[in-house]
Amino acid sequence: QVQLVESGGGLVQAGGSLRLSCAASGRTFSTYYAMGWFRQAPGKERDFVAAISWSGNTYYTDSVKGRFTISRNNAKNTVYLQMNSLKPEDTAVYYCAARSGTSYYIKEREYNYWGQGTQVTVSS
Repeated sequence: QVQLVESGGGLVQAGGSLRLSCAASGRTFSTYYAMGWFRQAPGKERDFVAAISWSGNTYYTDSVKGRFTISRNNAKNTVYLQMNSLKPEDTAVYYCAARSGTSYYIKEREYNYWGQGTQVTVSS
């Protein structure tokens, strides 16, 4: 089992930055784990944001390319999402996800473990 805890959300003005963290515990990175970030805006489905493989390969949804950066520190069992140039449409609950594997994964159903989510609100 893997437990994921997100932190770093909050209220920020448009154009500002936030850094989300996701700390993993339990049976964590002793094996190969892929990590991802998803988000869910009010009244909408949960959507893919970014993913990172065990070795650090990354993939982003088009709307965040050039603004968001996903990274990981395997020694600290932590994945990060640096969010710059934030827009009101980035407002959502952001979820961290994990699964075993050496690639990166972009579909919600491909992940086994989920955090509780952290709220990001971007004001205009």
